[in-house]
Amino acid sequence: MPEFRRDPVIGRWVIIDPARRFNKSIPSESESYPKDYSGCPFCPGNEYMTRPEILAYSKISGRTPNTKGWDLRVIPNNQPVLAIEGTLNRRGEGMYDKMEGIGAHEIIIETPEHNIKQAEITAQYYETLYNASIARIKDLRNDQRLEYILIFKNYGVLANAVFEHPHSQLIAMPIVPKRVREEIDGAKKYFSYKERCVFCDMIAQELSDAARVVDENEFFVAFCPYAARYPFETWILPKNHASDFDSISEREITSYAQITKSVFSKISKVLDDCAYSFLIHTGPLKERNIPYYHWHAEIIPKLIKTAGFEWGTGLYVNPVSPEDAAKYLREAE
Repeated sequence: MPEFRRDPVIGRWVIIDPARRFNKSIPSESESYPKDYSGCPFCPGNEYMTRPEILAYSKISGRTPNTKGWDLRVIPNNQPVLAIEGTLNRRGEGMYDKMEGIGAHEIIIETPEHNIKQAEITAQYYETLYNASIARIKDLRNDQRLEYILIFKNYGVLANAVFEHPHSQLIAMPIVPKRVREEIDGAKKYFSYKERCVFCDMIAQELSDAARVVDENEFFVAFCPYAARYPFETWILPKNHASDFDSISEREITSYAQITKSVFSKISKVLDDCAYSFLIHTGPLKERNIPYYHWHAEIIPKLIKTAGFEWGTGLYVNPVSPEDAAKYLREAE
């Protein structure tokens, strides 16, 4: 079983799992996925290769679970980062803190089509994906062991996506990750000083300046953040304040799907269908309706590699200004 260990200096939790498969090779830019995908466990007809589905959407009335005919399928990960069974068993080991690696790790198989191209993905596709993600978050909220849920997607070899077949992942954990807690604490300090949400102020500033805005619609805005860490890093935020991703309405989900489709189409055209990571930062499960935190999505194209300077300092060197990146994306048709 994996276990959490806490760094006593900065309070960061890490997951130690010696049983997990270790691949010492690092993906190179020349690597690609195999052309023969008949053995892909995510393809229709290969449902027996995965664990039984947790959730599935299908247009076929009365479809038998774990058979073909699905439009989207959610399954437990065959090699989960965290295990759903067991107790946390928080304990000390001398000066160190540790606990069992309890949580949930699920795969959202987004489509039965193995090699669908980014340009072919529709807004309806994203809407179905977000509805499934929200359904899983709402269900996992009932597990009192869990504190945080991250929805993310790695696309392409350079983003360490093991399978080419389009899929997202959900990991529920018994801690709030340090990266998220830093965002929340920073937002809380800003709110204490100005009595306003820093993300709401950021949205107003970006819409006013317009220099970094990539796209917007009725409910959402996409922009390259002022202090972007990576080239073409893009955030998508709801214009109306909300700390919890799973609290959005049906109209907002439709709007979110539309702007997601637009932004990824632009990124694909400008950056030639590059690898990327996509993640959603939402509020902790047990801290609902936070007045100073704002859920948001972050898109990180895999265009540069972080190395010693970044790891040693926490500083990032971005060779493309967010203003230029936003201009290129905004003008992409």
